[in-house]
Amino acid sequence: MAETEGVLAFEHTNPAHPAHVVVVPKEHIPSLIDLGNGGEELLTEVMAVVRQVAAQIKDEHGAASVTTNVGLYQESQHLHFHVYHRGESDEQILAMYGHHDG
Repeated sequence: MAETEGVLAFEHTNPAHPAHVVVVPKEHIPSLIDLGNGGEELLTEVMAVVRQVAAQIKDEHGAASVTTNVGLYQESQHLHFHVYHRGESDEQILAMYGHHDG
C-alpha cells in the first residue's frame, strides 16, 4: 500500500472494515506515548504515511477514520495506526457528523 525507509502500510490481514490499512514503524516503538528509541522524527514519518493513506481512502470512499490505542486497549505492543473506511453511505456519514468543517 505504502512504504518509506522507516514505515510500512499494508492492508489489514483480518479487516474489520471495507477499507482497512495498518501503518507501522519498521523499528519497534512501544506506543504513541512511549516512543522508545524512535523519537519524534520517526513519529513524524509515521504520521506522514498515515496522512497519505487517509487521503487515499477518503478520495476512494468519501471518508476515513484513523485510530490507535495505548495501555490496556493496545492489543499489539508496537505502535500502529488503523486507517479505515467503515462503509457507511454518504447520507449516513453526513447524518452522523454533519458539515462542521465549513
